[in-house]
Amino acid sequence: MLLNQLTAISPIDGRYRSKTELLSDFFSEFGLIKYRVQIEVEYFIALCEAGVPALKGVDIESFSGLRDVYTSFSLADAQKVKDIEKVTNHDVKAVEYFLKEKFEDLGMGEHKEFIHFGLTSQDINNTATPLSLKDAMARTYYPLLDELTGVLEKLASEWDGIAMLARTHGQPASPTRLGKEIRVFIERLDVQLEQLEEIPVPAKFGGATGNMNAHKLTYPEIDWFSFGERFVVEVLGLKRSWPTTQIEHYDNLAAMFHAFQRINTILLDLARDLWTYISMDYFKQKIKKGEIGSSAMPHKVNPIDFENAEGNLGLANATFSHLASKLPVSRLQRDLTDSTVLRNLGVPLGHTLIAMQSMIKGLGKLIVNETAIRADLERHWPVVAEAIQSILRRENYPKPYEALLDLTRTNEAITQETIRDFINGLSLSEDVKAELLKITPWNYTGL
Repeated sequence: MLLNQLTAISPIDGRYRSKTELLSDFFSEFGLIKYRVQIEVEYFIALCEAGVPALKGVDIESFSGLRDVYTSFSLADAQKVKDIEKVTNHDVKAVEYFLKEKFEDLGMGEHKEFIHFGLTSQDINNTATPLSLKDAMARTYYPLLDELTGVLEKLASEWDGIAMLARTHGQPASPTRLGKEIRVFIERLDVQLEQLEEIPVPAKFGGATGNMNAHKLTYPEIDWFSFGERFVVEVLGLKRSWPTTQIEHYDNLAAMFHAFQRINTILLDLARDLWTYISMDYFKQKIKKGEIGSSAMPHKVNPIDFENAEGNLGLANATFSHLASKLPVSRLQRDLTDSTVLRNLGVPLGHTLIAMQSMIKGLGKLIVNETAIRADLERHWPVVAEAIQSILRRENYPKPYEALLDLTRTNEAITQETIRDFINGLSLSEDVKAELLKITPWNYTGL
């Protein structure tokens, strides 16, 4: 295993293998073959249950043994399929031949010609791939994103009471609270996650050009449309696209990729903000004995987790973008460009998982530097100008905005005393002046 990691071309299967290993169950060559075998087996069982005359002699007790073929599918089985493929030069046909051998072993050889009956390769690929994606999301993506948002929620609760200088256009702006700023990202993630979950996971199932020609011709008495719907929806738990060409439209898959991109963009935005807060000394980072931040500067503790996340999120989004724009486009009833592209489906998900784990690790290192945050507020008393001029508007004071403009648009330091003297010099009642004098950068934080 170590040798494989050291010689891997992609860091997903090399340096970051421990962070992405679970994805190999779904998007590796082994994973793809296993899902193809699963589809072929479940399809044969569905044909038996649909009452195909030639399969009426199949004992339903045999279904358990058939399902064992994919539930206990091994690396040795996958290698056997690859060995067959060396002869056929066709990956899906190799799966069919592998299963025919298994049928012989199970004493079902007389029925083996109904493996892959009436189907084209894309009936297998366009069900196996979305099913693997759906399972991978349930096993890896959703739990990790839930863990990340859980960490953010915990930190937001801890930081709700910490007043902080806001910055718009990079300049000091009306104060906010640290916890609230984290909640902005939680809300954004929740909205996009809800949209992602609402996208049906699409599948194509309809024969060589989508019309179930062979099925209808061979057994016209069977309602093949209903069969296809039942098989895709009830057996596989996917959403069937109909009508189609030889392949799935990929429009819903593209929508999923766009949703992944938006979630990743939110995380990238958060990573950059946290990186910036660290650079402003708003956060310190926990130091782990033995770790080195710089090969030359011993004092440094670099925000590497957020930088790692940002880099991997960018790589993920570049690939998601290509998948989303390329897959829905295919010449006439089908060209092969989708096949080689779909084999990279695990790549952007791999980079996404690496990024989310880095974010979680980075968040776990953060220590709020309340001294620095408060000192920054203390240095920026002009941010209460909005509050003062709003109350002056309420009191019908003449040209309130302009009065604060003259006070604050200066290169000279504006302190608490500057603001106090300004308020005391206003022609206002003592009660209103007292109200204004209570305003500070750390209590003017809104809702």
